Amino acid sequence: MSLMDNLLGILRVRVKRGVNLAVRDVSSSDPYVVLKLGRQKLKTKVVKKNVNPQWEEDLTFTVTDPNLPLNLVVYDHDFFSKDDKMGDAEIDLKPYIEALRMELSGLPDGTIISTFHPNRSNCLAEESYIRWSNERIVQSFCLRLRNVERGEIELELQWIDLPGSKGL
Repeated sequence: MSLMDNLLGILRVRVKRGVNLAVRDVSSSDPYVVLKLGRQKLKTKVVKKNVNPQWEEDLTFTVTDPNLPLNLVVYDHDFFSKDDKMGDAEIDLKPYIEALRMELSGLPDGTIISTFHPNRSNCLAEESYIRWSNERIVQSFCLRLRNVERGEIELELQWIDLPGSKGL
């Protein structure tokens, strides 16, 4: 059985920026983000001496199991010691996958398909919207980092169908 037999599609995660991240060096941090989906692990570039970094970086994952969460950990890059953890978050992809399965098309740009509110069971810092944008379904997040004194990460999900894949 090949990867294409189980492949549902590609998830593009745009890591936009960090907001008010924790200081882990003398007066700042050198943050980067590690995203993990199942056994796949990708990371952003390091932004030196910045607790409000701008990444605007796209990371892409192959999706074979729509039930797996997307895990995120922020680290402070250190040259002479182990990188310091600066918080983590988790995203449940199931609501986004369910919206994709609705097979919507031709909606006015900016149409909100679903809204999710921050609560104790998610990492949302503010409302998250699944919306129609540029002929695609996207979801934007502002995530409050856990296991750290402060910090938020903004990112956006976008789905890419692959010809020859199993699809949703």
